[in-house]
Amino acid sequence: MTPPAQRPARARDDEPAERAAPLSESEVSAVVSGIGPRLKVLRGRLGLSLQQLAERSDVSPAAIHKVEQGTMVPTITTLLKLAAAFQVPVAHFIDEADAPATPVSFTPRNERRVLTSPDGDVVRGSISADSGPFELTASITELAAGAQSAEEDRRATGETLLHIQSGTLEATVGEQTYRLSAGDSLHVRTEDLQQWRNPSSRSTKIVWMSLPERRG
Repeated sequence: MTPPAQRPARARDDEPAERAAPLSESEVSAVVSGIGPRLKVLRGRLGLSLQQLAERSDVSPAAIHKVEQGTMVPTITTLLKLAAAFQVPVAHFIDEADAPATPVSFTPRNERRVLTSPDGDVVRGSISADSGPFELTASITELAAGAQSAEEDRRATGETLLHIQSGTLEATVGEQTYRLSAGDSLHVRTEDLQQWRNPSSRSTKIVWMSLPERRG
């Protein structure tokens, strides 16, 4: 047992709590200016178009675009809606936590962030980092029978690598259509992937990886 004389003194209930120093104007500006880039990176990692994110978050495509470009400061309501759409805390957009010396992201199987298309035909379970110095995005994607790509899926540029875990996928690259089954892989320029669909009567599971185009 700790002798009474060595026990740490308890703070009295009536003692004022220590207050954090207020942020300087430059610090506030840095936090606000970082919201747009973080939003754009997160949207890109999940392969969502402005319209798709708008439908998930109930925030207009124009407002999302303005936030990403830094021409509009989002309200707390907007941030809450966007955070809910991505299934991340609001702090994801504003935290300036120090990055670890060795960047790493561990995603337990039961903690994957799952996004489902409005029609329920496409379910993506993210297995890549939500933030940090990473550009690759990856997910375990399940396509319902008959699911197919939408026009906005062709807007991204970069690289896409697909590995079929189960089921069947038809992917059109340029003028050629490939039929993939379990164990097959397809590595293409994202912009050349004209369309994809699940032609079978059962679901297809894919390891779907994307690397966005670097922009100078």
